[in-house]
Parts: sequence; C-alpha cells; structure tokens
Amino acid sequence: MGCASSKRSKQLHGYEDPSVLAAETPFTVNEVESLEELYKKLSNSIIADGLIHKEEFHLALFKNRNQRNLFADRVFDLFDLKRNGVIEFGEFVRSLGIFHPNAPAADKIAFAFKLYDLRQTSFIEREELKEMVLALLHESELVLSEDIVEMIIDKTFSEADTKGDGKIDLEEWKAFVSKYPSLLKNMTLPYLKDISIAFPSFVDLPEIEESDVSVSVNGD
Repeated sequence: MGCASSKRSKQLHGYEDPSVLAAETPFTVNEVESLEELYKKLSNSIIADGLIHKEEFHLALFKNRNQRNLFADRVFDLFDLKRNGVIEFGEFVRSLGIFHPNAPAADKIAFAFKLYDLRQTSFIEREELKEMVLALLHESELVLSEDIVEMIIDKTFSEADTKGDGKIDLEEWKAFVSKYPSLLKNMTLPYLKDISIAFPSFVDLPEIEESDVSVSVNGD
C-alpha cells in the first residue's frame, strides 16, 4: 500500500494496521485491504463520515435504510463492539472474521448465542427465541401459523433446556448446536475466502423448507 493510500486509510475511524488485523482474524493482509475498500463504500453510503451507522447497515443488508428488523439490529449491535452506535473499521473486520469459513466453531457458536440473547442476560429465554424466529421467518418470507411457530419453540426448548429451568445457557446451547449443526449455517459466509466489493447478505439465512419445519416439530 502506497504512502498516500496509507494516509487516507489512517483517516478511517477505528483504523488498525492490516497486518495486525490479519494476525488476529482469519483474513490475510490483502483481504483486510479489500475489506477496507468495502468499509469505505458502506461507511459513506448515507452519511459521509467514515463510520457505518445503523441506517447504512440496514441499507447494505436490505436495500432499505428505513426497514426495521430485529435480526439486522442484533447483528449491528454485536458488530458495534464499543457500543457507541456506529461500527468502526477494526470492529467491522474483527466481527466479519467470525463469519469466515476458517474461524473457530466456538466463536461462531458464541456469536449465535449472543444473537438470540436479546436482553443480554447470558441466557436465551423462550420469548427471545420466539422473537428471533419470527424475525428470521419474516426475512425469509416464509409464512407459518402461530401454532406451528409455537410448536417449533416448544420443541427447541424441550431439547435444548436440559436443565429444565426455562432458559438456555451457553453450555446447553453448545450441546444443542452440536446436535443440529445446521443452526450455524448462517454463521459461515463462504465467499469471505474471496473478498469482493459486495456486502454479505446475512438474510439469505434460514432457507427453511416445509421438510425442515416437519423435522423441527416432529424431531424426525
């Protein structure tokens, strides 16, 4: 990277040297530099301040900055490591690293757990699970009856809540995910191995087919 380019890079909020980020994430130095270009594009898409705001995040994921979505909000909140309402460059790279195919499974499991732990109590409660399932179904445009949704939630809790205390802790979540690894399908974005200037579409997630619903409900 040339001197002029380096000076421009250091104007990025939360800028960290690509070699440092590469050492602490699954990305190579070249991939971090490609992510830098992507970050610049996203962080100036609505507000030209070099920071990714929630509206820009929504625009990147859903092509609609005004669309409110629980799933997008949770992903944004988890990327916003400093919890200051914006995503800086270092946060962007570190958080995307979790979705890299070579990222440790433990990191993916922990991120997914935090995604569902809406109230940040270190437990997933029934109502939280229901809220996230409904949000994901909405994004997949799959319409299920209230009864089917309740059956899915009941089935999940009957299997995952092995301690029977009405909530799922991280230990129970790890065991449940090991039994149903497809739950982490959305935690890996294969094309992060070949970075392009296109934002990952997290909402390609639950490709829920009727057969999957049957399996979830009936445990077959």
